[in-house]
Amino acid sequence: MFDQDVKYLKFKTYLNTYCPHCHNSFNIEKKEEKSILFNAKYNNQNVDLKLSPYLDVFEIETSLPFKEGDVLDDLVCPKCKTSIVNKKVPCGDCGSNVGEVMISALSKLMPFYICTKYGCEWHGLTKADERKLKLKIPRQDMPEQDQKLRVSNYQEVPYGYTGELALLEAGRCLQCKNPKCVDGCPVNIDIPSFIALIADEKYDEAAKKIKEKNILPSICGRVCPQEDQCEKHCIVGIKDKPVAIGRLERFVADYERKMDLVKAPVIAKENGKHIAVVGSGPAGLTVAADMRQLGYGVTIFEALHETGGVLTYGIPEFRLPKSIVQFEINYLQSMGCRIETNHVIGPLLTLDELLENFDAIFIAVGAGLPVFMNIDGESLGNVFSANEYLTRMNLMKAYKFPEYDTPMPSGTKVAVIGGGNVAMDCARTAKRSGAEEVTIIYRRSRHELPARGEEIHHAEEEGVIFKLLNNPVRYIGTDSNRIKAIECIKMELGEPDSSGRRRPIPIEGSNFEVECDLAIVAIGNGPNPILFQSSPNLNLNKWGYIDTDPETNETSIPNVYAGGDIVTGSATVILAMGAGRIAANAMHKKLSKSTKKKRKATA
Repeated sequence: MFDQDVKYLKFKTYLNTYCPHCHNSFNIEKKEEKSILFNAKYNNQNVDLKLSPYLDVFEIETSLPFKEGDVLDDLVCPKCKTSIVNKKVPCGDCGSNVGEVMISALSKLMPFYICTKYGCEWHGLTKADERKLKLKIPRQDMPEQDQKLRVSNYQEVPYGYTGELALLEAGRCLQCKNPKCVDGCPVNIDIPSFIALIADEKYDEAAKKIKEKNILPSICGRVCPQEDQCEKHCIVGIKDKPVAIGRLERFVADYERKMDLVKAPVIAKENGKHIAVVGSGPAGLTVAADMRQLGYGVTIFEALHETGGVLTYGIPEFRLPKSIVQFEINYLQSMGCRIETNHVIGPLLTLDELLENFDAIFIAVGAGLPVFMNIDGESLGNVFSANEYLTRMNLMKAYKFPEYDTPMPSGTKVAVIGGGNVAMDCARTAKRSGAEEVTIIYRRSRHELPARGEEIHHAEEEGVIFKLLNNPVRYIGTDSNRIKAIECIKMELGEPDSSGRRRPIPIEGSNFEVECDLAIVAIGNGPNPILFQSSPNLNLNKWGYIDTDPETNETSIPNVYAGGDIVTGSATVILAMGAGRIAANAMHKKLSKSTKKKRKATA
């Protein structure tokens, strides 16, 4: 019986095969042979023809010799003696007549075609029939750590696809002529091509196809919200769940890395020009890789002692292992990029000083300023911003204290304010830190939760409590000024606001208290002003983010570009990478027309 593997319809799986007229099986019953017997006609002679169970034409044996390119006159069912040649369906490769058989697939009989030309490798379904089958293949889930076991460790939760699961999922792709999924990808990865390579079991080639546009596939495959980007536009998703593009991206990237197949790309001839990248998050890494491949010297300045930006300090180990981030950083260094850590641009070196040594600058410092609610009690002990909490736990490895120097913020009952991915990261980290009870407090309903569905699902599995349609109004402290509870007010949803979500409205007199001894505020971030204080000529928008030309991402200072969260506010990894790609293209176009800058002593 067919086992839901569309890809193997065309290539490898042994199939029950039937006459389209009498529906008798062609398959020889001797299990050790597993071949298919036909009667054929060639030059007015009867021929006994055995085909392999893989339906590779003339693969096993015939009673007459054939030469390459010979075409059979007819194929006949040995049971009902009826021709099985279907002259209405030409071979998809050479145009010859084909024999039509029926195969059992998903409990239905589907037509399958075999070319009558010796040596022609085409055989399979028509595109229309293939689509019908693919739509019936369920989206493949990734194996995961047991939900009870994983709350006691920081290991990655999803294990990723096996090769078998990846082939199944790749088989669901319809290979659309006008792939909308590509339009939904901020860096325009050729998604159908890399999935087709997976279907052909060319995993390394698939990874390198992705890397033509995305240097961080292992990371994007794990943390990007594909459901709101490429997968949102998948045609399969109209009638079923969309193809799991992100999971396939992760699979081939992991395969390439684990099989030691990663190779540095070809670098263009050195052009003598140099680029400074401020910040080593996803936007900065993208610009660095793109410009280095074009022959520019690239130096990345990172304020912290480790590279990766939000990938390192913000996203927990169980969602994005730091070894993967470091691998990608090492890949960039293998290309010739120079990295300077512990360099805070602004106080240490100004943009003007950098421009004395570099032909252009790309600012990718992210949005790292915590946002609070400005309510009573925010200065109480054990009230943390999400930035500080996650930086302590991820970058400073507080969860390994005392092996590492930073103590772990701990609480028995933890409350997290907010409903985005960062809030889920904080809540799930708190569960792993030994908290008996973790509660997310969010002022809207479940429908409006901005976090990825996968993150919400994992949080619920791990025992996180959701108090929805509630909002804090003050923090309540002990006599020693440590938090002991949060006073909240119940909310109801009114008309949509500027974000398109229904506005939460307080319900008078509905106040109540949530007991907690650790509170984490995860309601967003703002732009850090440190860089701006030494660069008065850098124009900012009304929200305090850097104002750029949307076509080029160039700022008000010539040859200074910016992208990522410092321009848009908190967004996704792949959107930051898309901004970096725009800036790199514009930067290269402009610098190609200019002479190189005479460099002073490097910093």
